Amino acid sequence: MKWKDFIDNEKNKEYYQFLHKNVEEEYNKYLCHPDFNNIYNAFKYTPLDDVKVVILGQDPYHEPGQAHGLAFSVLCEKLPPSLINIYKEMETDLGVKINQDGNLEYLARQGVLLLNTTLTVRDGLAFSHKDYGWDIFTDNVIKLLNEINRPIVFILWGSPAQKKCRFLNNPNHFIIKSAHPSPLSAYRGFFGSKPFSRCNNFLKSKNIKEIKWYK
Repeated sequence: MKWKDFIDNEKNKEYYQFLHKNVEEEYNKYLCHPDFNNIYNAFKYTPLDDVKVVILGQDPYHEPGQAHGLAFSVLCEKLPPSLINIYKEMETDLGVKINQDGNLEYLARQGVLLLNTTLTVRDGLAFSHKDYGWDIFTDNVIKLLNEINRPIVFILWGSPAQKKCRFLNNPNHFIIKSAHPSPLSAYRGFFGSKPFSRCNNFLKSKNIKEIKWYK
């Protein structure tokens, strides 16, 4: 199966009809993020057959010029606080100095699925699209990945992401959970969680090429 097959199948379901209708109306009436054509970028840049790691966030950045369909990634020069904290933890965890470019496409192309639990948001209103049905869609993404028997690392940041744990029961996979990297919660368990080295240690133990987390 390819991501296109999965998404086409979801589009035939009743929940998705409701989801699509509401998202389309929101994009027609308001400024929303990411750009409509970028909503599914996570699947575009990381084919299903290539997924080695899943980083699961919450919903997209809700300020202009930031979200582009990859969780935590931005194309603008000014980095959001969550991404700044991710880089801080990366530097501490890996003992390196990070080139803090906000575009995380380089990770997506290595097999890191950068997925939010909700894929769209109205400008300036965090979680504004959370009740449209994206949770069902991303539940089904996780269920599909859980069925794959090759080892996959799931990095779940924040409580919305950690709720997906109930779909992860495949012993071949490895789950890393912590607080969200947002400034509101980063000091409650994100800093010091060492997700990047733990992920690579697991991949290495399975003879899978490790992720080069920094440029």
